[in-house]
Amino acid sequence: MGSSRSHWEDVYTAKAETAVSWYQRHAVQSLQMIAAAAADRTVPVIDIGGGASTLVDDLLAEGYGDITVLDVAEAALAKSKARLGAAASKVSWIVADITQWKPPRHYRVWHDRAVFHFLTDTPRQDAYIAALEAATEPGATAIMATFALDGPEKCSGLPVQRYSPQTLAARLGRSFRLIDEARETHKTPGGSDQHFSYSVLRRL
Repeated sequence: MGSSRSHWEDVYTAKAETAVSWYQRHAVQSLQMIAAAAADRTVPVIDIGGGASTLVDDLLAEGYGDITVLDVAEAALAKSKARLGAAASKVSWIVADITQWKPPRHYRVWHDRAVFHFLTDTPRQDAYIAALEAATEPGATAIMATFALDGPEKCSGLPVQRYSPQTLAARLGRSFRLIDEARETHKTPGGSDQHFSYSVLRRL
């Protein structure tokens, strides 16, 4: 999502979803943070850059009933829909570039694992933050994971911007307050370690 739509379409067309470096069988850290933020399973949750992630499967299994998955690559969402089968009809699917998207509603939980860190220039970061603010109200929770300060400098051939929870909160600005954080060492399908920072932020 940090580059052209064609880049990500090509990635998901060429590779199985289990072969990409960011694949997780279960997004355990994300699930725990979403559960902490939304004990009420009826609140709206959006997964930014959800692609072919299995997070949506586990959210459905946990009883969440208002789930939206947004990704720039239609091929990625198609993989999730095929995997879910009939259950895919319980999810709202959006094909969009987050930096150009105009949210049609508000969400109680905004989740993003590794989209924001692909935005390495200020205008696209600002556009993302504008979408985040437009999609949330005071009291909402944003859960965002990026490569940590000692994480990779590139992913999928693209440069990334690395963050600590504190530098991410500073970049998002005064509308958000950091309320929790975690660190994760992700093991890629190829066996490499990638260090992620997870930040939980409250919309003020």
